[in-house]
This record gives sequence, structure tokens and C-alpha cells, in this order.
Amino acid sequence: MTTFPGGYRERNSTADRTLTILGMFSDNRLHISAGDVADALDCARSTAYRYLQTLVSTSFLEEAPGGGFRLGIRVMELARLARRSFSLTEIALPVMRALADELGETVLLTRLVDNAVICIERCEGSSQLIRLSYERGTCLPINAGASALVLLAWLHETQARDLLAGEPLQCFTESTLVDIESLMNRLSEIRTDSFSVSVAEVDPDVIGVAAPVFGDDGSVVAALSVVTMRRRVPSQRLDELVSAISAASNKLSRQISVVS
Repeated sequence: MTTFPGGYRERNSTADRTLTILGMFSDNRLHISAGDVADALDCARSTAYRYLQTLVSTSFLEEAPGGGFRLGIRVMELARLARRSFSLTEIALPVMRALADELGETVLLTRLVDNAVICIERCEGSSQLIRLSYERGTCLPINAGASALVLLAWLHETQARDLLAGEPLQCFTESTLVDIESLMNRLSEIRTDSFSVSVAEVDPDVIGVAAPVFGDDGSVVAALSVVTMRRRVPSQRLDELVSAISAASNKLSRQISVVS
């Protein structure tokens, strides 16, 4: 009998066969039969049926109305628990790292927490030369910067107005908007464009590009953004940044949708 170093049998244990049966399901195969299982396990049909019945009795499988077997309620319960074990940052980090390496710039993930915009994750490109001081947990202005405005843009208008009116709006540069009506008009433009570009709104030397990350229910759960020095973004490169951040945010939205 072949064993692993820890003493586990290599093949043909009940656990092996059970996992093989569950692994037979796919997008193109939502139902299996005892014959399918017998072929996959290279065993008698009666033996395959015993395995199937064990899985049915534990709710991992159930008998399908049209014949055969389909995944059961216990699998759905485990899938729900698996989804809960993934945090937003765990899902986002691979996308952020790839984007930071592609652009050679700092990539941020921000969320609206109560009435504050919080940086919850950051990544820098592996070959990045200039590093900006955005740290995890940093509270960002609510009225300035690409990330903040993206997070506000998809809120209900009343909610966005209330947040902006909740405290005095800071003016950081001559490009910072502090008039609520002007900000509301800007938010409308961002929704139309599906991205936000901020130039010198918080720091006179910094440009930011952000796009929304949507959850399974269609609400904006975060903003994905790239921030860099203005001198690194000539006009012809801005389109590249917008295209890259939009593609990455769409990818992240799809991934969140899968695990929500």
C-alpha cells in the first residue's frame, strides 16, 4: 500500500472517492448518474450507488427530479461559509498587485466607512521609483480626490448631500471643490463616465484616477484607484491609466460577485 509521509493512503480511500464524486460536477455537468460514478471510480455500479447514497444521506447530494444526482443543500451551506471567509482585501490584493506592477504606480483600495473615506489597502509596483505616503487606515478627505468622489457618486443624492453637509469641507488647493452644488454636479459627471480623475485636488503635485467596485447587489462597495505624481502623467498617458483602472475595477467587481 502506497502512503504519504504522514501515513495517509494515496488512493482509493472513502475520502478520495467522495472527493472524486463531488469533483465530477461542473458548469457543463450539473447532474451525474451511478454509471458515471462507476466509470470515474472504476468500480461496480452497486459500489458507486452506495457512495452516492451516503452523500445523499448527509445532504451533500440529492436525487434530481429527472433522474440522477445533483449537489445538495450541504454544499450550498459550505459555499456560503467559504464566501464569508474571504475579505474584500483578500479578493482585491491580486488584482491590485497586478495593476501596480503593470503601471509602476501606487494602487489604493478605499471604502466609505460611516462618514469617512478610509484607505483599507495599498500596493506599489515592483519597479516603482516614486512612493507616495498613503497608508492603510488613512482617513481621506470626503470632498476631494478621485477615490472619495467615486464613493459618493453612486450614493442616493440625499445621502451624498448629507455627508457633504455633515462637516466643514476642507480646501486643500485652488482645484478643491467645497461648494456642495458644484460637487453634486461633479458626482453626476463621474456616474456618466464611470470613473473619476482628480488633478491637484488634495496635493498640487498629485493626480488620481479611480473607478467603482460594485458588489453583488449593484452597490459600490469600494473604489480602486491609482495615484501618482502629475509629471508622470502626460496627456497621452491619462487614457492608459483610465483604461487600466476601469478594467481592473470591472475584474474585481466580477470576482466579488462570484463570492458574494
